Amino acid sequence: MLKTAVGVLALGWLQFMVSSCVAAELKTWDGKHSISQIEVTMVYFVPRDREPLVDWKERVAYFSRRIEAFHDREFQGQSKLTTKIPAQPFRSKQTTAQLRAGNGDHTFFQTLREVDETTRFAREKGDAYPILLVLSEINWRPLDDFYRLHPVENRLEFEGSLSEGGHFPGAASGGARATYLADRGVGWGLVSGDGWRVPYRGTDCVVYHEGVGHSVGMPHPEPGNNSVMSLGQYHGWISESYVDEPQKRRLGWKPPAEKPDLSGDLFSVFRALPNPAVPQPGEPVNLRLDWPANAKIRKLQVRYQTDLLGPWTSLAVLPQGDAPRQVLLGEFDRPTPVGYRVNAELADGQSVELWGYFQVRARPDLNPQPPRALPEFAELPRAAVAPRSDQKEIDLLSLIKPDRDQVQGEWSLTSGLLKSPKEFGARLEIPFQPPEEYELQVIAEPLDEPNGLLLGQRSGNNRFAVLVNYQVDKKNLSALENVDGKNVGNETTVERQFFKKGRPSHIVCTVRKTGVSVSVDGRECISWLGESSTLSLSDYWKTPRDNALFLGAYDCRYRFSRVTLTPLSGDGKILLDK
Repeated sequence: MLKTAVGVLALGWLQFMVSSCVAAELKTWDGKHSISQIEVTMVYFVPRDREPLVDWKERVAYFSRRIEAFHDREFQGQSKLTTKIPAQPFRSKQTTAQLRAGNGDHTFFQTLREVDETTRFAREKGDAYPILLVLSEINWRPLDDFYRLHPVENRLEFEGSLSEGGHFPGAASGGARATYLADRGVGWGLVSGDGWRVPYRGTDCVVYHEGVGHSVGMPHPEPGNNSVMSLGQYHGWISESYVDEPQKRRLGWKPPAEKPDLSGDLFSVFRALPNPAVPQPGEPVNLRLDWPANAKIRKLQVRYQTDLLGPWTSLAVLPQGDAPRQVLLGEFDRPTPVGYRVNAELADGQSVELWGYFQVRARPDLNPQPPRALPEFAELPRAAVAPRSDQKEIDLLSLIKPDRDQVQGEWSLTSGLLKSPKEFGARLEIPFQPPEEYELQVIAEPLDEPNGLLLGQRSGNNRFAVLVNYQVDKKNLSALENVDGKNVGNETTVERQFFKKGRPSHIVCTVRKTGVSVSVDGRECISWLGESSTLSLSDYWKTPRDNALFLGAYDCRYRFSRVTLTPLSGDGKILLDK
């Protein structure tokens, strides 16, 4: 008996030690997957009708080194990030127009699914947490990201993030996205052209934000700050940013006994900013350089280009010695964008590479115009240059409080992700009355074998529901409920499997006076024309307010990462009267 008791005690101690080790291991935001090692596969994605950049490998490799160095500095080896760059670009089977057929989420899912399925990404798991990061040649809407111009009717207008003369990523046409596929243990990230092709200050923040942060489940911190998961891309290079300490602790990071002294760290200290920030034609432009104290250089090289598809002009390599505080870049005889690169190596062995961008302007408020037609806009269909709607997207998820709004079942909202329970007739009311016409966008991930997803809608004074992927008799059915008093099986019914367990899907519902259309991941699901008076909602799905939208689920848990509404005509109304 004594031997057995000792054996049990030893086993208990071993289990305690193992559980302690596991608890100390860095994991994804939800605690499911180890991120002690992370491998990011950085894929350069080129649509079928585009040509790769000549120097794409240099650009991708720059970002791979930047995010590796940043991750190493922030996590001190507790999480090790490595990157892998395929030798060739990924040539898509789809054209630019096909990829842009929907909104930014459509472009994201079309792009990532094609790369994931074609390469069979992470089908065999290794020791490292796998992230598929796609750096796309295009933006989700027409945009020349070197000149920062987008077409509106018959003219080109500036589009980008500009602060005190400095350029930062963030054009509305850019559309970077990411998602964490918890059930697969995989991260997906997409950085569109605006976020990486042209080296605005902060593009490396975008690459990490989407390609690592969101891809391991990290949300935006609240309140906002200059961390890489918040506003870092609008503040400076990734070396000037950080991972929010509370977020690191949530992942399992343990602060070192002593805070690292970064004053001598070349990666953290070095900056190269144009002076003046917005030079005029014929005005000398210097790069103002920041170094660690008493730095001695072994090598310093500066290059620049005034055409994204053109050559880089190299300045003479500066002699060894004291690190210079500025370097003359030159004068430019006309308004033009300028991309620049700085490579430096110190006598102590530290090295750094930094890319940046500025514009030479005749006036600070007058952006350069291209000397020739821009390839991005060649043979652009008229529909692609139509003025955008001035209506703003409304974030419905931010209005939801499960304890107040749930009607059937226990719903939860954690870190901006809403989850439904697995039960029949689960539903939650959204405290919002939609306008007369609108577009509802939802990103939903089935956490079980997919079954009915209900999106409660309103047209005129009539409520109805969009039912997607309802399983019955081994069939997957989608329909509007009800039409002329009939539920699934009516004239709108479509038999097709749209959802897959563990895979987020993008659903777009467009409600017009003349009818309703629904698409799932860019594929048409339902297209119905008729009078709103013929639509109705069965008592089974009703919620307390007849004028509110709602979400429903039938015997399947769904995780919602986006529920947004864009008015097309009329005004909506927030309902917070109960």
